[in-house]
Amino acid sequence: MELWREYLRNRAKRVRDGRFLVPGRRAITRAVECRWPLETLVYRLGAPEPPDWVRQLLETSGVPGMGLVPEVMAELAEPTEGVPELVAVAVTQRPELEDFAPGTPEDPATVVVVDRPASAIRLGALIRSAVAFGAGGVIVTGSGVDHYDPQSVRASDGALFAVPVLRASGPAQVVAFRDRQRARGIDTRLIGSDDRGGLALDDASFEGGTVLVLGDESESLTPAWRQVCDGLVCIPTDGTLGSPSAAAVALYEISRQRRALRWEP
Repeated sequence: MELWREYLRNRAKRVRDGRFLVPGRRAITRAVECRWPLETLVYRLGAPEPPDWVRQLLETSGVPGMGLVPEVMAELAEPTEGVPELVAVAVTQRPELEDFAPGTPEDPATVVVVDRPASAIRLGALIRSAVAFGAGGVIVTGSGVDHYDPQSVRASDGALFAVPVLRASGPAQVVAFRDRQRARGIDTRLIGSDDRGGLALDDASFEGGTVLVLGDESESLTPAWRQVCDGLVCIPTDGTLGSPSAAAVALYEISRQRRALRWEP
């Protein structure tokens, strides 16, 4: 129990033990649907009786359950949340970027890169956008927040379990990934979203594979990223967008162009 409580706020403990907490009905249900390895389903004991969705997961998921009284169960909740009805203890998955090979020459993948995210909530929302628009993966670069932070897991609405999330130290590793994609016969470009210059998003072409690079809080990239990108695009706005919104806009345009290509007579 003490260890589980530490997973809420202690990144080092999550990394050391390879475990994290999954809060909320939608996230837990998505984890089960995606066959993510879950270790324990921790449920609230006592009145009122658990809702049907909790009983169904406990009966059908095949994951061992453990009941806790409400006072103890409350310790597994984030400070702004009430007593949870169910929390899952999940096993972390940390795939290596060197082994990541999404898409095919006939169906090239879109991959989203977010540089040094500072907010777990924004990172989770970006992952949700990536899954919604069919991205093949998300790469987090630099010393950004942990995507297994409970706030990120909740903000992803369970999308975290549906797409590979990888880590990279910086631009060099992402460039190497792009080059490996090209070696597989997938025409892939590294495109940066940057409000300081570049083509308007809807004027750019996304016919091949795309590695879309975003900053975190603003739409400006560092000089190191600008130097390695094959092209830059900007999203015409009267203000600035954070990474989740910028990702959603850019990914919609990429998916729109891909749909048009598939239906072209």
